[in-house]
Amino acid sequence: MSDTSIKKVDSAHSPKGKMGQTYLVSGSHVSMRLWEEPPSDPKMESQRDYETVGYVIKGRAALHLEGQTVMLEPGHSWVVPKGSAHYYHILEPFVAVEATSPPAHVHGRDEG
Repeated sequence: MSDTSIKKVDSAHSPKGKMGQTYLVSGSHVSMRLWEEPPSDPKMESQRDYETVGYVIKGRAALHLEGQTVMLEPGHSWVVPKGSAHYYHILEPFVAVEATSPPAHVHGRDEG
């Protein structure tokens, strides 16, 4: 039998991660989080065991992925494939929503 429950989350009560993310909602196969970050030096390169898709609401950032660089601005979407080496450089106050599959969990899966 499949899960038919609805999950509603008020982001005012959502947990926050050490990297600036707010965990919005998580299902069995996908999760969503909000990023609100100030300009900063480039982040450390990382590789994650999940795929990420995102959408920029505000600000600008550079995404460096496997030797490629793309500028992210409001209205832009992106994909970071599972296992790819990447890092972000936040250039202006940045707000974006990301979905990850399988879910990046609140319990530290994406903190490492």
